[in-house]
Amino acid sequence: MADLKITCPTCSSEIELTEQLAGPLVADLTAKFQAQIAAKEEATKRAVAEAEARAKEAGKSEASEMQAALKAQVDAQKKKLEAAAKEQLEAMKLKEALEEKERELELTVQRKLAEERIALEAKAKLVAEEAAGLKVAEKDQMIEGMKRQIEALKQKSEQGSMQTQGEAAEIVLEDALAQAFAMDDFAPVPKGVSGADVQQNVRDGQGAVAGRILWESKRTKNWTAGWLAKLRNDQRAAGCEVAVLTSTALPDGVESFAQVDGIWVCAPRYAVALGRVLRQGLLDVAVTKGLQVGQQTKQELIFEYFTGTQFKQRIEAVVERFVAMEEALRKERTFMEKSWATRAKQMELVQASMLGLHGDLQGIAGQVMPQIDGMDEGLLE
Repeated sequence: MADLKITCPTCSSEIELTEQLAGPLVADLTAKFQAQIAAKEEATKRAVAEAEARAKEAGKSEASEMQAALKAQVDAQKKKLEAAAKEQLEAMKLKEALEEKERELELTVQRKLAEERIALEAKAKLVAEEAAGLKVAEKDQMIEGMKRQIEALKQKSEQGSMQTQGEAAEIVLEDALAQAFAMDDFAPVPKGVSGADVQQNVRDGQGAVAGRILWESKRTKNWTAGWLAKLRNDQRAAGCEVAVLTSTALPDGVESFAQVDGIWVCAPRYAVALGRVLRQGLLDVAVTKGLQVGQQTKQELIFEYFTGTQFKQRIEAVVERFVAMEEALRKERTFMEKSWATRAKQMELVQASMLGLHGDLQGIAGQVMPQIDGMDEGLLE
C-alpha cells in the first residue's frame, strides 16, 4: 500500500504516514482536534459572556461595537470550527481508508495462505501418491521375485521328481528282468558314469556267457530320436550284441516293440517278453558257434567276423562319423561360399565408388588432375 500524506492543522506541513503508523496517528489526531474544538467553544462562550457583561456597563454604542466585534469574533471562531470539522472529517475518511486497506491486506494474506495451503496439500498428495506407487511397485517386484523363486523351485522339484522317477523305472526294469531271468547276472551302471542303465549277461546251462543285452530306460512325455545314437555308442563301448530302449514315449508307428535304426524299442510292459525272445536268439547263436568250434578254418573265422555283429557295429560307427564329418564340411563350405560372395560384392562396391570419385574429381579439375596409377587399368577392366 502507498504511503499517505496529511496536513498538520497547527503548522500546515505535510506528514507522510506509513501503513503501520496511520491507524494510531489518525486516532490521536482525532482526539486532539476534538479537544481543540471543545476548548475553542469554551473560549467563545467565555468571550460572549464577557462581551455581554461589558455591554451592560458600557453604553448602547459601545454595546453595538462590541456586539459587532463579538459577531466578527464568533464568525471567525465559526470558520475555525468549520475548518476543524472539515479536518476531522478528512481524518475520519483517512481512518476509514486505512481500515479498508487493512481489510484488503488481510483478505489478500488469507487468500495467499489458502492458495499456499491448497498447493501444499496437492504437493503432499502427490508425494503420498508417489510413495504409494513406489510401495506398490516394490510389492509387485517382490511378488514377481517370489513367483520366479516358486517357478525355480517348481522346476527343480519337477527335475528332481523326473530324476527320481527315472531311477525308479531303472530299478523296476532291473527287478523285472532279474526275476524273469534268474540264471543271468545283471550289472547296473552307477550314477554319473556314462553308459546305459543295465547290462544283462545271458548265461547258458553250463553258466557260460552266451551274449550280452544292454538295457536303457526312459520315462518322459516326448520321444527323442537322439536316444538311439547314444545307445548305439554305449552298445559299442560295452561290446554288447543287442541293445534295448524301453520308453513310455514311443516313436511314430511303434505301439508295442520294434527295431529302429538297429536298436530295439519297446514299451516297459513288453520288456520281459522282448527279453525272452532276444535271450533265446543269443542262446541259439551260441549253441551254433559251439558246434563249429575246432572245425573252422581261418577263412571261415574271417567270414564269420565280417558277417557278425562286431564288424557291423564297427562299420556303422565309421559310417556315422563319416556322415557327421561330411555334414559339418557341407555346412562349413556353405558358410564360406556365402562369406566369399559377400566380400566380393563389397569389393565391387568399393571399386565402383573409387572409380566414381576419380571421375568426379577429373571432371572438375580437368588436365590439372594428376594421373593415379591403376585407376585407368581398373576402369578398363
